[in-house]
Amino acid sequence: MDRVPDSGEDVGIDAETSTGALPLPEFLLDSRAVMAAVETVIDGKRDVVELATTVLLAEGHLLVEDVPGVGKTMLARALARSVDCTVNRIQFTPDLLPSDITGVSVFNQADREFEFKPGPVFANIVIGDEINRASPKTQSALLESMEEHHVSVDGATYDLPRPFTVIATQNPVEMEGTYALPEAQRDRFMARISMGYPDAANEIAMLRTRQQGSPLDDLSPVVTIERLRRMILTVRDVFVSPAVEHYAVAIAAATRVDRELRLGASPRATLQLVRASKARAALDGRDFVLPDDIDALAVPVLAHRLMPAKSTGSGFGREALAEIAARIVRSTPVPLGASGPA
Repeated sequence: MDRVPDSGEDVGIDAETSTGALPLPEFLLDSRAVMAAVETVIDGKRDVVELATTVLLAEGHLLVEDVPGVGKTMLARALARSVDCTVNRIQFTPDLLPSDITGVSVFNQADREFEFKPGPVFANIVIGDEINRASPKTQSALLESMEEHHVSVDGATYDLPRPFTVIATQNPVEMEGTYALPEAQRDRFMARISMGYPDAANEIAMLRTRQQGSPLDDLSPVVTIERLRRMILTVRDVFVSPAVEHYAVAIAAATRVDRELRLGASPRATLQLVRASKARAALDGRDFVLPDDIDALAVPVLAHRLMPAKSTGSGFGREALAEIAARIVRSTPVPLGASGPA
Protein backbone atom coordinates (compact mmCIF):
# COMPACT_ATOMS: atom_id res chain seq x y z
CA MET A 1 0.00 0.00 0.00
CA ASP A 2 1.39 3.40 -0.96
CA ARG A 3 1.83 6.06 1.71
CA VAL A 4 1.27 9.66 0.72
CA PRO A 5 3.05 11.97 3.19
CA ASP A 6 1.23 14.88 4.72
CA SER A 7 2.16 18.41 3.71
CA GLY A 8 5.19 20.00 5.35
CA GLU A 9 2.96 22.52 7.10
CA ASP A 10 1.50 19.94 9.45
CA VAL A 11 4.37 17.61 10.25
CA GLY A 12 4.04 15.10 13.02
CA ILE A 13 4.80 16.12 16.58
CA ASP A 14 7.92 13.95 16.65
CA ALA A 15 9.26 15.72 13.57
CA GLU A 16 9.37 19.07 15.32
CA THR A 17 13.11 19.65 15.56
CA SER A 18 13.40 23.43 15.48
CA THR A 19 11.61 23.88 18.81
CA GLY A 20 11.16 21.56 21.75
CA ALA A 21 8.92 21.31 24.77
CA LEU A 22 7.79 24.54 26.39
CA PRO A 23 9.22 25.34 29.82
CA LEU A 24 6.58 24.62 32.45
CA PRO A 25 5.94 28.32 33.33
CA GLU A 26 5.23 29.10 29.67
CA PHE A 27 3.09 25.98 29.39
CA LEU A 28 1.00 27.15 32.34
CA LEU A 29 0.49 30.61 30.84
CA ASP A 30 -0.66 29.21 27.51
CA SER A 31 -2.87 26.46 28.95
CA ARG A 32 -4.57 28.88 31.32
CA ALA A 33 -5.15 31.24 28.40
CA VAL A 34 -6.85 28.43 26.49
CA MET A 35 -9.10 27.56 29.42
CA ALA A 36 -9.93 31.21 30.07
CA ALA A 37 -10.91 31.64 26.41
CA VAL A 38 -13.18 28.60 26.49
CA GLU A 39 -14.76 29.78 29.74
CA THR A 40 -15.90 32.98 28.06
CA VAL A 41 -18.28 30.69 26.16
CA ILE A 42 -18.81 27.82 28.62
CA ASP A 43 -19.37 29.56 31.93
CA GLY A 44 -19.65 27.77 35.25
CA LYS A 45 -18.23 24.46 33.98
CA ARG A 46 -14.60 24.69 35.08
CA ASP A 47 -14.22 20.94 35.56
CA VAL A 48 -15.57 20.24 32.06
CA VAL A 49 -13.31 22.85 30.46
CA GLU A 50 -10.26 21.56 32.34
CA LEU A 51 -10.92 17.96 31.28
CA ALA A 52 -11.43 18.98 27.65
CA THR A 53 -8.15 20.90 27.72
CA THR A 54 -6.43 17.93 29.34
CA VAL A 55 -7.51 15.66 26.48
CA LEU A 56 -6.36 18.19 23.87
CA LEU A 57 -2.91 18.50 25.46
CA ALA A 58 -2.61 14.72 25.74
CA GLU A 59 -3.48 14.52 22.02
CA GLY A 60 -6.43 12.30 22.80
CA HIS A 61 -10.00 12.24 21.56
CA LEU A 62 -12.98 13.49 23.55
CA LEU A 63 -16.56 12.18 23.66
CA VAL A 64 -19.13 14.65 24.98
CA GLU A 65 -22.40 12.91 25.82
CA ASP A 66 -25.52 14.61 27.09
CA VAL A 67 -29.05 15.60 26.19
CA PRO A 68 -29.60 18.18 23.40
CA GLY A 69 -29.20 21.85 24.15
CA VAL A 70 -26.71 21.84 27.03
CA GLY A 71 -23.71 23.12 25.06
CA LYS A 72 -21.91 20.02 23.76
CA THR A 73 -21.15 21.50 20.34
CA MET A 74 -20.47 24.91 21.86
CA LEU A 75 -17.74 23.38 24.04
CA ALA A 76 -16.14 21.67 21.06
CA ARG A 77 -16.23 24.80 18.93
CA ALA A 78 -14.90 27.02 21.72
CA LEU A 79 -11.94 24.72 22.37
CA ALA A 80 -11.20 24.54 18.65
CA ARG A 81 -11.40 28.32 18.22
CA SER A 82 -8.98 28.95 21.08
CA VAL A 83 -6.16 27.46 18.98
CA ASP A 84 -5.04 28.87 15.63
CA CYS A 85 -5.26 25.57 13.75
CA THR A 86 -7.29 23.85 11.05
CA VAL A 87 -10.78 22.89 12.23
CA ASN A 88 -13.51 20.96 10.42
CA ARG A 89 -16.97 20.02 11.56
CA ILE A 90 -18.86 16.90 10.49
CA GLN A 91 -22.61 16.74 11.07
CA PHE A 92 -23.37 13.04 11.40
CA THR A 93 -26.67 11.94 9.85
CA PRO A 94 -28.12 8.53 8.89
CA ASP A 95 -27.29 9.10 5.20
CA LEU A 96 -23.66 10.15 5.76
CA LEU A 97 -21.19 7.90 3.92
CA PRO A 98 -17.66 6.89 5.03
CA SER A 99 -16.23 8.70 2.00
CA ASP A 100 -17.94 11.88 3.21
CA ILE A 101 -15.51 11.74 6.14
CA THR A 102 -12.28 10.41 4.68
CA GLY A 103 -12.40 11.81 1.15
CA VAL A 104 -12.58 10.30 -2.34
CA SER A 105 -10.44 9.73 -5.42
CA VAL A 106 -11.72 11.75 -8.38
CA PHE A 107 -10.63 11.23 -11.98
CA ASN A 108 -8.85 14.30 -13.33
CA GLN A 109 -9.72 14.59 -17.02
CA ALA A 110 -6.82 16.94 -17.74
CA ASP A 111 -4.11 14.75 -16.21
CA ARG A 112 -5.86 11.46 -17.03
CA GLU A 113 -5.33 10.13 -13.52
CA PHE A 114 -7.13 9.88 -10.20
CA GLU A 115 -6.68 12.69 -7.72
CA PHE A 116 -7.44 12.43 -4.01
CA LYS A 117 -9.84 14.97 -2.55
CA PRO A 118 -9.37 15.03 1.24
CA GLY A 119 -12.45 14.83 3.43
CA PRO A 120 -13.18 16.89 6.55
CA VAL A 121 -11.19 14.48 8.74
CA PHE A 122 -8.05 16.23 7.46
CA ALA A 123 -7.79 18.89 10.16
CA ASN A 124 -6.03 19.40 13.47
CA ILE A 125 -9.34 19.41 15.34
CA VAL A 126 -12.35 17.55 13.96
CA ILE A 127 -15.74 18.19 15.54
CA GLY A 128 -18.06 15.23 15.05
CA ASP A 129 -21.54 16.46 15.84
CA GLU A 130 -24.09 13.84 16.99
CA ILE A 131 -21.82 10.97 16.03
CA ASN A 132 -24.32 8.33 17.10
CA ARG A 133 -26.88 9.48 14.51
CA ALA A 134 -24.77 7.96 11.73
CA SER A 135 -24.81 4.29 10.78
CA PRO A 136 -22.23 1.95 12.35
CA LYS A 137 -20.49 1.66 8.97
CA THR A 138 -19.97 5.40 8.82
CA GLN A 139 -18.94 5.59 12.47
CA SER A 140 -16.23 3.03 11.74
CA ALA A 141 -14.69 5.38 9.17
CA LEU A 142 -13.25 7.32 12.08
CA LEU A 143 -11.57 4.27 13.64
CA GLU A 144 -8.42 4.22 11.55
CA SER A 145 -7.95 7.98 11.68
CA MET A 146 -8.41 8.21 15.46
CA GLU A 147 -5.93 5.48 16.29
CA GLU A 148 -3.46 5.49 13.41
CA HIS A 149 -3.58 9.18 12.42
CA HIS A 150 -4.04 8.30 8.77
CA VAL A 151 -6.74 7.16 6.36
CA SER A 152 -6.60 4.61 3.55
CA VAL A 153 -8.45 5.25 0.29
CA ASP A 154 -8.14 3.15 -2.89
CA GLY A 155 -4.94 1.46 -1.79
CA ALA A 156 -3.12 4.63 -0.72
CA THR A 157 -2.52 5.82 2.83
CA TYR A 158 -2.73 9.53 3.63
CA ASP A 159 -1.28 11.00 6.83
CA LEU A 160 -3.42 13.33 8.88
CA PRO A 161 -2.09 16.64 10.22
CA ARG A 162 -0.61 16.61 13.69
CA PRO A 163 -1.69 17.23 16.32
CA PHE A 164 -4.97 15.51 15.56
CA THR A 165 -7.92 15.49 17.95
CA VAL A 166 -11.52 14.39 17.45
CA ILE A 167 -14.14 16.01 19.67
CA ALA A 168 -17.38 14.09 19.16
CA THR A 169 -20.77 14.83 20.64
CA GLN A 170 -23.59 12.38 21.06
CA ASN A 171 -27.05 12.22 22.56
CA PRO A 172 -27.95 9.49 25.05
CA VAL A 173 -28.52 6.22 23.19
CA GLU A 174 -32.11 5.90 24.34
CA MET A 175 -33.06 8.98 22.33
CA GLU A 176 -34.79 8.46 18.98
CA GLY A 177 -32.64 7.99 15.89
CA THR A 178 -29.39 7.03 17.59
CA TYR A 179 -27.01 4.10 17.07
CA ALA A 180 -24.92 2.92 19.99
CA LEU A 181 -21.19 3.35 19.42
CA PRO A 182 -19.50 -0.08 19.30
CA GLU A 183 -16.93 -1.00 21.94
CA ALA A 184 -14.02 -0.53 19.53
CA GLN A 185 -15.15 3.00 18.73
CA ARG A 186 -15.68 4.00 22.37
CA ASP A 187 -12.24 2.66 23.25
CA ARG A 188 -10.65 5.19 20.88
CA PHE A 189 -11.90 8.11 22.96
CA MET A 190 -9.52 9.09 25.72
CA ALA A 191 -12.31 10.44 27.91
CA ARG A 192 -16.04 10.94 28.05
CA ILE A 193 -17.64 13.89 29.77
CA SER A 194 -21.15 15.18 30.31
CA MET A 195 -22.03 18.86 30.33
CA GLY A 196 -24.94 18.73 32.74
CA TYR A 197 -27.49 21.51 33.12
CA PRO A 198 -26.26 24.95 34.20
CA ASP A 199 -27.22 26.21 37.62
CA ALA A 200 -29.85 28.94 37.85
CA ALA A 201 -27.35 31.81 38.06
CA ASN A 202 -25.44 30.73 34.97
CA GLU A 203 -28.62 30.08 33.03
CA ILE A 204 -29.88 33.58 33.83
CA ALA A 205 -26.51 35.03 32.81
CA MET A 206 -26.75 33.11 29.54
CA LEU A 207 -30.19 34.58 28.86
CA ARG A 208 -28.84 38.09 29.33
CA THR A 209 -25.56 37.80 27.43
CA ARG A 210 -26.71 35.81 24.41
CA GLN A 211 -29.49 38.11 23.33
CA GLN A 212 -26.88 40.06 21.36
CA GLY A 213 -25.37 37.04 19.60
CA SER A 214 -23.15 34.05 20.21
CA PRO A 215 -20.07 34.50 22.43
CA LEU A 216 -18.20 32.39 19.87
CA ASP A 217 -18.25 35.41 17.56
CA ASP A 218 -15.85 37.24 19.88
CA LEU A 219 -13.55 34.29 20.56
CA SER A 220 -10.12 34.53 18.94
CA PRO A 221 -7.20 32.07 19.07
CA VAL A 222 -4.92 32.49 22.07
CA VAL A 223 -2.20 30.01 21.04
CA THR A 224 -0.74 29.06 17.68
CA ILE A 225 -0.55 25.52 16.35
CA GLU A 226 3.23 25.63 16.87
CA ARG A 227 2.76 26.49 20.55
CA LEU A 228 0.22 23.70 20.92
CA ARG A 229 2.74 21.23 19.49
CA ARG A 230 5.30 22.37 22.05
CA MET A 231 2.73 22.12 24.85
CA ILE A 232 2.07 18.52 23.83
CA LEU A 233 5.81 17.85 24.02
CA THR A 234 5.83 19.34 27.53
CA VAL A 235 3.15 16.85 28.56
CA ARG A 236 5.11 13.97 27.07
CA ASP A 237 8.12 14.90 29.22
CA VAL A 238 6.17 14.63 32.50
CA PHE A 239 7.66 11.91 34.70
CA VAL A 240 5.65 8.87 35.79
CA SER A 241 7.15 6.80 38.59
CA PRO A 242 6.99 2.99 38.55
CA ALA A 243 4.69 3.14 41.58
CA VAL A 244 2.17 5.30 39.73
CA GLU A 245 2.42 3.08 36.66
CA HIS A 246 1.63 0.04 38.80
CA TYR A 247 -1.28 1.93 40.37
CA ALA A 248 -2.83 2.69 36.97
CA VAL A 249 -2.37 -0.91 35.87
CA ALA A 250 -3.91 -2.20 39.11
CA ILE A 251 -7.05 -0.10 38.60
CA ALA A 252 -7.43 -1.28 35.00
CA ALA A 253 -6.81 -4.89 35.99
CA ALA A 254 -9.48 -4.67 38.69
CA THR A 255 -12.10 -3.71 36.10
CA ARG A 256 -11.36 -6.92 34.18
CA VAL A 257 -12.26 -9.21 37.08
CA ASP A 258 -15.10 -7.23 38.64
CA ARG A 259 -18.30 -9.26 38.94
CA GLU A 260 -20.48 -6.37 37.84
CA LEU A 261 -18.65 -6.01 34.53
CA ARG A 262 -18.65 -8.11 31.39
CA LEU A 263 -15.89 -6.07 29.75
CA GLY A 264 -13.16 -4.22 31.60
CA ALA A 265 -10.64 -1.58 30.58
CA SER A 266 -8.30 -2.41 27.71
CA PRO A 267 -4.51 -1.90 27.75
CA ARG A 268 -5.19 1.11 25.52
CA ALA A 269 -7.31 2.51 28.33
CA THR A 270 -4.41 2.16 30.78
CA LEU A 271 -2.08 3.93 28.37
CA GLN A 272 -4.53 6.77 27.85
CA LEU A 273 -5.17 7.09 31.59
CA VAL A 274 -1.45 7.67 32.15
CA ARG A 275 -1.20 10.07 29.19
CA ALA A 276 -4.14 12.11 30.47
CA SER A 277 -2.66 12.10 33.98
CA LYS A 278 0.57 13.57 32.62
CA ALA A 279 -1.43 16.42 31.08
CA ARG A 280 -3.29 17.00 34.35
CA ALA A 281 -0.01 17.11 36.26
CA ALA A 282 1.41 19.69 33.85
CA LEU A 283 -1.75 21.79 34.15
CA ASP A 284 -1.18 21.73 37.91
CA GLY A 285 2.38 22.99 37.44
CA ARG A 286 4.11 19.67 38.10
CA ASP A 287 6.56 17.71 35.98
CA PHE A 288 5.58 14.42 37.63
CA VAL A 289 2.36 12.45 38.05
CA LEU A 290 0.77 11.77 41.44
CA PRO A 291 -1.75 9.05 42.33
CA ASP A 292 -4.23 11.93 42.73
CA ASP A 293 -4.01 12.53 38.97
CA ILE A 294 -4.89 8.90 38.29
CA ASP A 295 -7.77 9.09 40.78
CA ALA A 296 -9.19 12.27 39.25
CA LEU A 297 -9.19 10.91 35.70
CA ALA A 298 -9.98 7.22 36.17
CA VAL A 299 -13.75 7.61 35.88
CA PRO A 300 -13.89 9.87 32.78
CA VAL A 301 -11.17 7.81 31.08
CA LEU A 302 -12.39 4.31 31.98
CA ALA A 303 -16.16 4.33 32.55
CA HIS A 304 -17.28 4.62 28.90
CA ARG A 305 -15.17 1.57 27.97
CA LEU A 306 -16.81 -0.72 30.52
CA MET A 307 -19.73 -3.04 29.84
CA PRO A 308 -22.04 -4.18 32.65
CA ALA A 309 -22.54 -7.87 33.30
CA LYS A 310 -26.28 -7.26 33.25
CA SER A 311 -28.29 -4.77 31.25
CA THR A 312 -28.97 -1.59 33.19
CA GLY A 313 -32.11 -0.86 31.21
CA SER A 314 -30.88 2.67 30.45
CA GLY A 315 -28.83 2.45 27.32
CA PHE A 316 -25.20 3.09 28.10
CA GLY A 317 -25.86 2.93 31.85
CA ARG A 318 -23.58 5.93 32.16
CA GLU A 319 -24.17 6.68 35.83
CA ALA A 320 -24.03 3.02 36.87
CA LEU A 321 -20.74 2.44 35.05
CA ALA A 322 -19.26 5.61 36.54
CA GLU A 323 -20.21 4.40 40.01
CA ILE A 324 -18.56 1.02 39.36
CA ALA A 325 -15.38 2.70 38.13
CA ALA A 326 -15.32 5.01 41.15
CA ARG A 327 -15.78 2.06 43.51
CA ILE A 328 -12.88 0.22 41.90
CA VAL A 329 -10.65 3.28 42.27
CA ARG A 330 -11.57 3.62 45.94
CA SER A 331 -10.81 -0.04 46.62
CA THR A 332 -7.40 -0.04 44.90
CA PRO A 333 -4.52 0.58 47.35
CA VAL A 334 -2.78 3.90 46.75
CA PRO A 335 1.02 3.71 46.51
CA LEU A 336 2.86 5.60 49.23
CA GLY A 337 5.61 8.07 48.48
CA ALA A 338 4.95 8.20 44.73
CA SER A 339 6.29 11.49 43.39
CA GLY A 340 8.89 12.86 41.01
CA PRO A 341 12.20 11.43 39.90
CA ALA A 342 14.84 10.90 42.55
